[in-house]
Order: sequence, then structure tokens, then C-alpha cells
Amino acid sequence: MNAKQRKLIYRILPYLILTVIGICFLLPLLWVLVASVDPNAMQSLKMPTRLTGANYGDVITNGENQRAFLIGLFMSLGQAVIVVLLGLLAAYPLSRYQMKYKKPFMLTILFMTSLPITAVMVPVYQLFLSLKLYNNIFGVILFYVASSMPYGIWMLKNFMDSVPNDMEEAAWVDGASVFTGIRKVVAPLMIPGICTVAIFTFSGSWGNFFVPYILLQSPENFPASLKLYQFFGQYGMADYGKLAAFSVLYALPSVVLYILSQQFMSKGFGLQGGTKG
Repeated sequence: MNAKQRKLIYRILPYLILTVIGICFLLPLLWVLVASVDPNAMQSLKMPTRLTGANYGDVITNGENQRAFLIGLFMSLGQAVIVVLLGLLAAYPLSRYQMKYKKPFMLTILFMTSLPITAVMVPVYQLFLSLKLYNNIFGVILFYVASSMPYGIWMLKNFMDSVPNDMEEAAWVDGASVFTGIRKVVAPLMIPGICTVAIFTFSGSWGNFFVPYILLQSPENFPASLKLYQFFGQYGMADYGKLAAFSVLYALPSVVLYILSQQFMSKGFGLQGGTKG
């Protein structure tokens, strides 16, 4: 093999690897989409002899599914709003004020963002039992907020650093208070960052199965992430058509939210909060 051939192989090899990885991700997605419109869906990927919307109809018209989706949206949206509001207030002094132990505190926050939820669920479960928050939707939201705050504070602080102090100081000269400056000057310039934090916070709780599985007991309190269980029978058999349809509907909120906010997210990652004039 000469140098030219080796160079060609080295150039093609990364694309081949990426193609194989892409197919591995594409096949399960393709199975979900095909099975959702197949009246006789099975585990294997096959083209249906006829298409049907009955699977979607059965899932959408089911009252328990409707309640599960509403509970999931309530929990995820509630968490996102609370994390953004409290995160803004907590990030402001970290961004604007000089404090003696600011760096250790920020490193502590960064460390808390890396803690796996599974490592704290046993003491959290005991705490929820003691505080009578077990099997309580608002208790789950409280845990979601507490577990997401370090990430929210860290990200919002970085976004807030990109907002020039001059704009806020000009508002103070005009008689604005600190909270008015945050609400009318800082927050509007941080819309890309706020959207980025809100999207990732929402997606994290919307797709979370483990936390509600541990902290909720009553089926009427289950969010959509736990309702996937209803499609599995006693011996592991599943209604694959309805399961696939439910999965497609379950993925829609995150997909729609991402598409609508894609522009804000790209700006947010660039930390484009504002520019000094």
C-alpha cells in the first residue's frame, strides 16, 4: 500500500465510522416511526402492509395518558420557570460583586452539577418520607428545582458576565433599583442564555424516569415518562404499536421546544448577552 492509498483510507475512515454510528442511532428511530403506524407492529423493523393512525388515536384519547402528559408538562415547566427565576437572583451577586470566597463557592457549584442523582436518592427518599412529601407532585418539583439549581446558577452567571455593567449603571442613574435593572436591562439582554437554561432544564425533567419512579407511588400522579410501563404485559409482552406512538408523542415537546428556540440556543452558547457601546 503506497502513501497515496493510506492517505485516502485515513480520509475516508472517519466518515465510515460516523456513518456506522449514524445508522445505529437512525434504525431505532426509524423503527419507532414505522411501528407507530403499523397495526401489527413487532420488535423487528418491517414495512407495514397498511398504515393506520389507530395507535395514535388510542394513546391520545386515553384519559390516563392525557393526565400523565399534563402532569409531566406541569412538572417540567414549573421546574424550568423556578430555576430561571431563582437562578437569575443567585447569579446576579456572583456576576456583579467581588466576594472573598467567590472562586471556592463557584467551584462548589460546579462540583454539585456533576453529582449523579442516583448517589443521593436514598437519603432523599428518607427525607421525603419524613417531610410527608412522598408521592407528592410538588415534592418532585421541589427536588427537580434543588437538583437543577447548581447548573442553572453556573450557566446564568456566565451568561450574565457577558452583559456590560455600563447599561445597568445607566439605568441606576435614571433612578432604577437593582431589581428593576435586572428585570428591564439584564434579563432582556440575557434572553438567549435564559432560553438555553430553560430548555435544558425542561428537557432534563421531561425525560427523567428515575426520580418520579422513586418518589411517586400512585399511578394517578405518574408523569408521561412513567406511563411507558402500561404498554408492557405480565410476561414482558408489549403492545409495540401503541408504545411507539406514545414514544413519538412523548418526544414532541422537547423537539418542538428545541426547534422554536434553536436560534436563542446558538446565541446563548456564544454568550452573546450584549455589547458595549
